Amino acid sequence: MEENELIRVRKEKLFKMRESGFDPFAIDHFYKDKLTADIWKEYEYLKPDEVADKEVRIAGRLVSFRRHGRAAFGHVMDDAGKVQVYFQENKLGKERYEFLKKMVDIGDILGIWGNVFRTKTGEITVWAEGFQLLTKAIRPLPEKWHGLKDIEIRYRQRYVDLVVNPQTKDVFLKRSKIITLLREYMNSHGFIEVETPILHPIPGGANARPFVTHLNALDHDFYLRIAPELYLKRLLVGSFEKVYEIGKDFRNEGMDIKHNPEFTAMEFYWAYVNYEDVMKFTEDLLCYVVKGVTGSLEIEYQGSKIDFTPPWRRLPMIDAVKEYAGVDFREIHNLEEALERAKSSGIEIEAGEVENVDEVMVKFFEEKVEDKLIQPTFVIGYPVAVSPLAKRNPDNPEITNRFELYINGDEIVNAFSELNDPLDQRERFEKQAAKRAKGDEEAHAMDEDFVRALEYGMPPAGGWGLGVDRLVMLLTNSRSIRDVILFPLLKPEK
Repeated sequence: MEENELIRVRKEKLFKMRESGFDPFAIDHFYKDKLTADIWKEYEYLKPDEVADKEVRIAGRLVSFRRHGRAAFGHVMDDAGKVQVYFQENKLGKERYEFLKKMVDIGDILGIWGNVFRTKTGEITVWAEGFQLLTKAIRPLPEKWHGLKDIEIRYRQRYVDLVVNPQTKDVFLKRSKIITLLREYMNSHGFIEVETPILHPIPGGANARPFVTHLNALDHDFYLRIAPELYLKRLLVGSFEKVYEIGKDFRNEGMDIKHNPEFTAMEFYWAYVNYEDVMKFTEDLLCYVVKGVTGSLEIEYQGSKIDFTPPWRRLPMIDAVKEYAGVDFREIHNLEEALERAKSSGIEIEAGEVENVDEVMVKFFEEKVEDKLIQPTFVIGYPVAVSPLAKRNPDNPEITNRFELYINGDEIVNAFSELNDPLDQRERFEKQAAKRAKGDEEAHAMDEDFVRALEYGMPPAGGWGLGVDRLVMLLTNSRSIRDVILFPLLKPEK
């Protein structure tokens, strides 16, 4: 039977129920006292054919249903799992059993009460004393054996994906646990969780293209935040010493298996520590989360074994490029030579895209090195030219005290000793603003208020940003970022 015909048949059932005076959509509550997982645990002791003497009340979606004359078996699924239900005409009465046979379909939501027993085949089952149809599903679920395979439909109709693909729900249960563990660790180490604005008058905190929106009340353009960094550091100026935020950021850029324009990030800022302290803290925090979710510090991701056992490798960017790309930037002294090496190495750089040797080295790192960093690796020694918010290294002022954590070829964390010199910060903002004026939409904008905040004095501090979605991908063995976002951004349906 075609889906449209199935929908028509189900609507007719609904209309017949309403004509008889019963409307399932008029029911606004059902008292339940058990989840399916509770039943499996509490009645594990039952022997075959043994019936418990206490009644239970469950509710959920009917996901399977098979009739055998005057009896029927089905499975009801709720938030915790699913359990078998046995419907018997002698128990329910002829009228209710006929209603079950003629009016109830797979996908309907039922409330059921009865006693628990174990079948001869050993399955824990609720023997229905009665049931209530709570919601009529007008549209049928995907066919049982083939499930929901079309990836576009799975993302667009996540509500169906969660019902018919148990592994999808497991990913999001793990995602929730990961975020809970992150919060637990931060809170237990004296950090306070704060909320900063989503609408920014000036896009800041990262090099990225923002979304623009117009606020009618002020007749002014605002930007969806690309990062909360500058607001969180304002709180350090305001005497908070340990702050963090988990929330949405928005970047008006490309979409692929690792990027979604709307994504979840976590950032923290910690007064009186430097990036070395933050590195150690990162190891401890992520080990806590990884072990809490997987039970081990060794995981497998898309065929690669990843070992989180600390300490993790510390690798200067200039050494990484030499090791993996075979180019030693200590021996390159001008932009022309750097561009020539890039060309001979197959790295395309457009005219005006870079302004100095360091920016060419970063291009080498991005194209020749990143994907080779499979085990957890702290890449350090980032040039000042690409780190407008990081403190300079006192021994080498051309680089910053910054690191990025790479796992399986992906950047998971970006962190540094925070720049708190307002004069240096203004100069770097001005250089970024000049790039922006030349058409670089990802260059950092000038933020006069942030410079003013620094002029009041911000203590030395370490800061950190984590891509939560990418961490979830790792710990759930998910290939695409869309697999770990409940409702990823998609092109609108026609």
